[in-house]
Amino acid sequence: MPLPLKEPIRNIAVAWQKEEERPAAQALAGRLHLPLASERPEAAFLLCFCGGRLELQEVGPGKSGPLFVDFSSGKAAYRRLHGGGRHQPLARAVGLKKNRCPLVLDATAGLGRDAFVLASLGCTVRLMERSVILHALLEDGLRRGRNDPEIREIIARMSLVCGDALHTKKGAEAPEVIYLDPMYPHRSKSSLVKKEMRQTRALVGDDEDADALLYWAFSCCPGRVVVKRPKEAPFLGNKKPPLLIKGKTSRFDVYFPGRCKALPDNQ
Repeated sequence: MPLPLKEPIRNIAVAWQKEEERPAAQALAGRLHLPLASERPEAAFLLCFCGGRLELQEVGPGKSGPLFVDFSSGKAAYRRLHGGGRHQPLARAVGLKKNRCPLVLDATAGLGRDAFVLASLGCTVRLMERSVILHALLEDGLRRGRNDPEIREIIARMSLVCGDALHTKKGAEAPEVIYLDPMYPHRSKSSLVKKEMRQTRALVGDDEDADALLYWAFSCCPGRVVVKRPKEAPFLGNKKPPLLIKGKTSRFDVYFPGRCKALPDNQ
């Protein structure tokens, strides 16, 4: 069954490196209604099956390196082993306690890095991603993670759906925490943004409905809503949270829907 698209996707095609990867590439192209690279040689991006994993590759002069989801090594492994455990800002923001691992809905899953951290700390995490491209990369990363004996138990606590939270019916089991990490605002400085953010923005645009996501999260009546923001970014919906937890480059705005009837106004 084809996945729903947030919006028409342009300048992207599906490719493969080895012949044995052709069937998977053709199946993905059909599922996402995307052409194969041979049908669109001018594509600016490729979703390429390469060496056993799915990569998003930029094409042309000045291209960045490939983008892929890897929970076994790199940044994910470092955060799992050296990220500070339950004392790190993310864990404190979602309310992790010694004997409490809440059910978390990550409604803007992206590349799944924060969701993996929470799952590694014992949380059951539902990942929701509305970009079919990011969803495909996440799906591939989870598939490979299930085959890694070191993290398969963590991956088992993560489930993934492709969908837009604003157009999704509430599930039977309500999450205790809703986590939101919408696309960061454009920077005014001339320095380049991170590769991941630049490539993601090129594919899916900005989260212009981020304020609406906050109100949607409140309507679900979880115990808390956590919003990840740049340190100096304005509050979503211009609503000041009752709790702020700051990290090195980001902050977490924490709201408690059950403790108030409406979002507090920013004073």
